[in-house]
Amino acid sequence: MDVVDAELRLGSPSPERTKAEKVRVIACGAIAREIIAIRDASGLSHIDLQCLPAIWHAHPEKIAPGVEQAIAEARTEGFSRIFVGYADCGTGGLLDKVCEREGVERIAGPHCYSFFAGNAAFAAKNDDVTSFFLTDFLARQFRAFVIEPLGLDRHPQLKDMYFGNYTKVVYLSQIEDEGLQQKAKDAADYLGLTYEYRFTGYGDLTGELLRAR
Repeated sequence: MDVVDAELRLGSPSPERTKAEKVRVIACGAIAREIIAIRDASGLSHIDLQCLPAIWHAHPEKIAPGVEQAIAEARTEGFSRIFVGYADCGTGGLLDKVCEREGVERIAGPHCYSFFAGNAAFAAKNDDVTSFFLTDFLARQFRAFVIEPLGLDRHPQLKDMYFGNYTKVVYLSQIEDEGLQQKAKDAADYLGLTYEYRFTGYGDLTGELLRAR
């Protein structure tokens, strides 16, 4: 199964650049592919990426303490510059408290759907209050990150309880891929919701990583 879980570290410091010169980006495993793509396409070789478990997407209470521990570990390893590759992501402001206490910045926005769509555009979209969002990652991992954590595989009658107030599935795609679009359509069909496709690319994520210097 192509699930980014546990811990992923990429971009070991080269002899030419010390850890003090590099930036440790501590990020959600659910956006690992996108960060790597942006890093490689934009020549951001100074980014040293550590991804925390993607499944925390379903357990946001783990994000703030996990990031705090990862910041401490990064400093122990000698990194003086650290950037947090999470939006608030359901922490209810707890991640911001960690960032303020530790003197680091994070990706702007309430969650990944917002920064992929563009935070300003997402905030202006008033008809999305009854939308359930998918990204490329969630389209790939719909079963592992939606069906199984909610117990829908064991108790399908719970679908109405969890999704009865939604009207549509909105797929915010980072890459144009017909296979992923079909997976997203299948997810909408499974939930009994209408389907909407929006190609966003990487949205605000590129700009956020460019300032992680």
